[in-house]
Amino acid sequence: MKTYAIIPAGGRGFRCGNTIPKQYIKVNGKELITYTLSTFQRSSLVNNIVIAAEEKYHIKLWKIIKGNKFSKVSLVVAGGKTRQDSVFNCLKNLEAKKDDLIIVHDAARALLDLKILNNAIKFAVKKGNAVVSIKAKDTLVIGKNFIKDYIDRKEVHYIQTPQIFKYKDFLKAISFAEKQNFTGTDESGLMKKVGKKIHLVEGSSINMKITTKEDLKLFRRIIRKKL
Repeated sequence: MKTYAIIPAGGRGFRCGNTIPKQYIKVNGKELITYTLSTFQRSSLVNNIVIAAEEKYHIKLWKIIKGNKFSKVSLVVAGGKTRQDSVFNCLKNLEAKKDDLIIVHDAARALLDLKILNNAIKFAVKKGNAVVSIKAKDTLVIGKNFIKDYIDRKEVHYIQTPQIFKYKDFLKAISFAEKQNFTGTDESGLMKKVGKKIHLVEGSSINMKITTKEDLKLFRRIIRKKL
């Protein structure tokens, strides 16, 4: 059994306030995507990495890959109109077997801990899938301009990536979504659509998706502290 990591990196991410996509913003001399790829490169449980990106950034991306000796990256494919399209483009270019594992991870989640990744992979080997999440800690309410009701947070989770599934199951789910013209907010939503039971595994609040200027500032502070 092999484990393939798909990294959709086709988003533009201009909410970070830069003229280039956020995954190419440099922090301490390294592009943000470098931090993401490094975790997968270091994992002994990951065999192969495929990235989806805008074609105009492919040359830049290959320079990053070669410059950092990311030997597990085998392909850089064209990003699609949506994240889901980008993931599907990666999936169609894999020569995976039915029981191989497919990991999908946001390029902008650059603080993924190696232990969390490896734990999720081991869990998926046993159970068939694994979705990283964190339990809600804050008080949750329903309402727009005023509080309508409160939600019991005991069974509420914030979904993160990586999300890991067997190739045969994930291919079925994403192919079905394409035929039905359905776009999910994440991969677990596609799997749920075809009736799959999804297993949650523990994530971390540090494993945040860098989306806004404030996220990027926090990321810079964390990296500086680590160094």
